[in-house]
Amino acid sequence: MTDIQHRLSEVRRLMEEKNLPAMLVTQAENRRYLSGFTGDAGMLLITPQRTILSTDSRYWEQAEKQAPTVEIHRGKGRAREMLRGLIELAGNLTRVGFESAAVTVALMDDMQAALPAVEWIKTSELIEKVRAVKEADEIAAIHQAIALAEDGLAHLLKIIKPGLTELAVAWELEVYLRTHGSEGLSFETIIASGPNGAMGHHEPGNRVLCEGEPIVIDWGAVVGGYRSDMTRTIVLGQSDVKYREIYDIVLRAEETAICQIKAGMTGKAADVLARDIIIAAGYGEQFGHGVGHGIGLAVHESPRVSYLAEEEILPVGAVVTIEPGIYLPGWGGVRIEDMVILRED
Repeated sequence: MTDIQHRLSEVRRLMEEKNLPAMLVTQAENRRYLSGFTGDAGMLLITPQRTILSTDSRYWEQAEKQAPTVEIHRGKGRAREMLRGLIELAGNLTRVGFESAAVTVALMDDMQAALPAVEWIKTSELIEKVRAVKEADEIAAIHQAIALAEDGLAHLLKIIKPGLTELAVAWELEVYLRTHGSEGLSFETIIASGPNGAMGHHEPGNRVLCEGEPIVIDWGAVVGGYRSDMTRTIVLGQSDVKYREIYDIVLRAEETAICQIKAGMTGKAADVLARDIIIAAGYGEQFGHGVGHGIGLAVHESPRVSYLAEEEILPVGAVVTIEPGIYLPGWGGVRIEDMVILRED
């Protein structure tokens, strides 16, 4: 059972550390995480004693059903009127934190215009640090999303063949996922055949699949709001020596990282586990992205597993992807991606 109050208490602890008497939450996944409300419009205000969700008339009934543990403010008018009413309801606060990565210039203008006496304090990844540690019900939902994604791939491998377009293959996978319980796609499915595989986030097009070339399949399902993210690289028919060489390097890099990654490492130290193998094989310049990322309500969330994450510590309870790859322009690419949870050991 999701414990909203526990999550809120963790956020309040961080607010106290930063001397924040109130926090305005506008980022969609954070708002859902701390209230249960899944609507795509609304603001959540957290103070030491109260949690108030404000949304417009389209979502009043939904908010009352999904967020029974928080107060509901029936907002009316434009964003600035809703915001003014929300802050006044909480007791005319003078200092309020906000999520700097989720507030647009337009919203900031509304915030300042609505409440000129309020001092707005920008924060960075305050709630994301709490979200990084997954609870038992979150892990259960992620397990289901992984299982559904794996079933989708098993279905696809029965019907994929030369002559189909990337778009047709992506559609087959999407239809299977949606008709077997997925609430949507974790992200737009990637089917990258032949030379297109050299583009890490290729968008499926009308290119026809051919025998003997690598095909990168990157996909995910959504269950209970939680996402899976996996990648497989396959060949239709007989593979060649170059493919097997590249595939074996990437697989060795992935398996090494999965065996050696542990909680307490920095994101950079975890990234190096896979990267050093690819560098030693002579393909370091052909592996440009980080080796993984946190995943949950969002497909990319804290913590990062990247050469850029020098100070980011991987906490116990984090769910992350491990996804090394090698990308060769004009030939294609190989990426293999699985999801892991970091336990005490």
